[in-house]
Amino acid sequence: MAWFSSGVYSSEKRGIDMTTATLPHWDLSQIYTGLDSPAFAADFDATMAALDALLVRFDTLGIDQREPGQFSDADVAAFEELIATLGRLDEQILTLRSFIYSFVATDSRNQVAQARYSEFQQRSVAISQIENRFTAWVSGLDAEELIARSSVAASHEYLLQRVRMQAAHMMTPIEENLAAELSPTGGRSWGRLQADVSSQLLVPVQLDGELRELPMTLIRNIAFENDRNRRQAAYEAELAAWKRAAVPLAAAMNGIKGEVGILARKRKWATPLDQALFDNAIDRATLDAMLQAARESFPDFRRYMQAKARFLGLERLAWYDLFAPIAGTTEGKNWSFDAARDFILTQFSTFTPQMAELASRAFDEDWIDAEPRAGKVGGAFCMPVRTGESRILSNYTDAIGSVMTLAHELGHAYHNHCLASQTPRNRSTPMTLAETASIFCETIIRKAALAQAAPQERLVMLEAALQNTCQVVVDITSRFLFEQAVFEQRRQRALSADELCAAMLATQRETYGDGLDPQSLHGYMWAAKPHYYSAGLSFYNFPYMFGLLFGLGLYAIYLREPDGFVARYEALLSSTGRADAATLAAQVGIDLRTPAFWRASLDMIRDDIDAFEALVP
Repeated sequence: MAWFSSGVYSSEKRGIDMTTATLPHWDLSQIYTGLDSPAFAADFDATMAALDALLVRFDTLGIDQREPGQFSDADVAAFEELIATLGRLDEQILTLRSFIYSFVATDSRNQVAQARYSEFQQRSVAISQIENRFTAWVSGLDAEELIARSSVAASHEYLLQRVRMQAAHMMTPIEENLAAELSPTGGRSWGRLQADVSSQLLVPVQLDGELRELPMTLIRNIAFENDRNRRQAAYEAELAAWKRAAVPLAAAMNGIKGEVGILARKRKWATPLDQALFDNAIDRATLDAMLQAARESFPDFRRYMQAKARFLGLERLAWYDLFAPIAGTTEGKNWSFDAARDFILTQFSTFTPQMAELASRAFDEDWIDAEPRAGKVGGAFCMPVRTGESRILSNYTDAIGSVMTLAHELGHAYHNHCLASQTPRNRSTPMTLAETASIFCETIIRKAALAQAAPQERLVMLEAALQNTCQVVVDITSRFLFEQAVFEQRRQRALSADELCAAMLATQRETYGDGLDPQSLHGYMWAAKPHYYSAGLSFYNFPYMFGLLFGLGLYAIYLREPDGFVARYEALLSSTGRADAATLAAQVGIDLRTPAFWRASLDMIRDDIDAFEALVP
């Protein structure tokens, strides 16, 4: 829905180490001084009142399901009025939601923020009701006639196409309204439960002869440390902690997947995957071509894992070795936050000054919350807060991987900046295309760092890159297969925690193969990954693979055809809400529906694997 996806919102759970350096927190005081701000309260109430008023206006205009073929000048006027009104509300709701969530994300124990977020979800049920009525009404209009008679409609042609398809998959108005009303106490509550349980979970662990109790985020971060004994201890403590929390988390998983499956069937989708493909603006041929190329690359990724095991002096990697640093090669190569800032700005400017200027603004205006701390969600994400303006959450360390993650999230902010020229309803970008700029920006930084590095540094940088790409190609395939299996089984009955673990382990064995020790996998990854618990975003996994490989493919085109590329690239970024992925790709000479493009992107990763192997003794 456009209300929650206007602009690019990325949530990427990447592991990171703790750091003791002073790191910035983001500043949202330019928007509101706090959750207790009178201005915030006034805007919150005014926006909710505007939603109620719009429902009344819908009644006045007769915005409801209608028979196709009816059309009048009044319909043209109503469409243009509603697009403008909905656009204003899009922006207001985006700002309110992002502002509230900024407090939840940085301190899940903040009861005021949690209460406000819950209130927002409850009071925004009207959003779904409005969207459903608008969709049903627009689908009954003659789109061609509307476009011919309205420049506003012509500029939203893709929206009209999607609305027609969406309307074919709607329940009755009464059922859609009921689903919207139940959502805050159904799927959204299950998702919130997983977030609260995981962020507040304290894990007892024996480290260096001392029994400690650490937040789950810090326990998972130990996977990036040098000491294998500490990594193994943290891994075993993590699995034990997830097992203790498995009952509520399994209930959350079953609740969400059960709800999504039922609603998909009621809306006449063949499977929840078909709905996810529509939401992500791709078709099954594109997905199958990408997954085929990904499976073909698994032997190469296993070569990488086996080479890393040799370097670490191991017969085979265990799960808790996947993120282990290359020991003995990082001395004196720490990246302070300031050093990362300078490097990113310098390298972004080699592509285009506009990208560097946007990144400079993000640093100078404190858009970034970089300090890891208890209660803060793990990983990294970027969320739009106002037109062209974003906020970035990271858990920064002094490793090159954190520098690339920061560049990645700044890429999302740059994408949001490019979308600012579009109307709010034309900024709604699917997850598949939301990764385009982030991967591109991360690749700029990685290539520049590799070019300047000595052999030992290159080994570290290649390892950081391959850690990530292995996750995005291999692990995401395992998550995709897991989610497919869960949906199929959940249709018959609820799954126990043990069954969820068994399904997770089966897909990990299928994808990692002999790259990992089959006796030391992570059966509770279903509990740890928040992506499974989003009722509105099923199959949240494959868009990341699409984004990685699409971004790499665009970078390869940039290297081959640099003349005029920046203009074409920025035009693509500004249009990600105005066409499907295949159409946009075709504009830059890419055919997404055959494996050839995806293989070419994976060839860039194979080159990294070859280079890594060559550097391993």
